[in-house]
Formats: sequence, structure tokens, C-alpha cells
Amino acid sequence: MPAQDRLGRRLVQLYTGLTLYGVSSALLVEAGLGLEPWGVLHQGLAEHTGLGIGTVSIIVGAAVLLLWIPLRQRPGLGTVSNVFVIGLAMNAALAVAPQAHAFAVRIPLMAAGIVLNGAATGLYIAASFGPGPRDGLMTGMHRRTGRSIRLIRTAIEVAVVVTGFVLGGTVGVGTLLYAVSIGPLAQLFLKVFAVPPASGRSTVVAAGSPGHAILRR
Repeated sequence: MPAQDRLGRRLVQLYTGLTLYGVSSALLVEAGLGLEPWGVLHQGLAEHTGLGIGTVSIIVGAAVLLLWIPLRQRPGLGTVSNVFVIGLAMNAALAVAPQAHAFAVRIPLMAAGIVLNGAATGLYIAASFGPGPRDGLMTGMHRRTGRSIRLIRTAIEVAVVVTGFVLGGTVGVGTLLYAVSIGPLAQLFLKVFAVPPASGRSTVVAAGSPGHAILRR
């Protein structure tokens, strides 16, 4: 694939993936059957601040990004875009989505949210414009402490879920299903949306291997 076309495809994948990630998070909120770990925290904070959950997501993402400084992490285009696009897309989706009350509607919404989240993850990580703020926090702590990625990720997400739950965030079957399915889904969609290598030399806009960007996800 020509370098210019490859760059264009990567940019489309990045912003499509981040937008769909925000939409998928909104579907999980509307389903009301449990959010992804960081979503639980965002919802809990939103309950106490009166801000929209997408706005809280932006604020938390920016705060986490500040933690990259002592960890000596370098953000890419995808990192900064992650902070803003997901939260804005989530707020927009929640503004137009009708409220769901019946389980016959909420269960499909939950399933759609989880699958769409996996697809969105594959899209934006395969674009290789840098990891999200929360992923960079995890990998930075791994490098600085020498602890395993699995241990650090588990510790962070347990702390996030517990804090969010105490603040009033929704933990439920959707949280559990997300935890066990997002890894396989993301791996599947990373293969589906893998960007072909450039056929010629090109300027590197943002370095990063999809394999090193492990979402909250």
C-alpha cells in the first residue's frame, strides 16, 4: 500500500475507532447492566459532580495523561485524541439515545456495546498512533516497577472498579462479560483491521506497535 494511502487509512481507523468506542460505552450506560471498569469510575464521578459521564471521561483521561510525566511516557496522536474523542462521542450518543427500560431491549444493548467496543478497540489500536492514556499508565508502571503487565493491569482495574462502585457506578453482569470477552474480541478485530505495510519509505507520524497497546480497556 502506498505510504500516503496507508496514512490516510490509519487516520480514518483511529478516529472511527475512538468514536465507536464512545458510542459503545454509551450503549453500556443505556443498558444499565454494568459498565467496563473505567466506565464504572466515570459514572460514579459523574453522579457526584453533576457532569456528563463523557465529560468526566475527558477529565480523567487528561489527569491520567499527566501521570505519564514521571513515568517518562511519550504520547502520540492517538493518545491525545483518545482523551477527547471518546468522551465527546459518548456525550453525543447519550444525548440522542432513547432510554431503555425493558430487559428485552437492555440485554441486546449490552451485547452490542461489548462487541462494538471490541471492534472499536481493534480499529484504533491497529492504526498505531500510540496507546490510550490508561494503557500508557499501565505500561509505564510496568517499566518503572518491573512488575508484570497482568499484575499491574489487574491492580489498576480492581482499584478503579471498587472506587467507581463506592461512588455509585454500575457494576453488574455487563462488567463481568466485558472483562472476559474484551481480550478475545480485541484480538480478533486487530487482525481484521490490520493495516498493510507501506510499499515505500515514509515519515513516521507516531510510533507504536498494536501489540503494546493493551486497552483498559
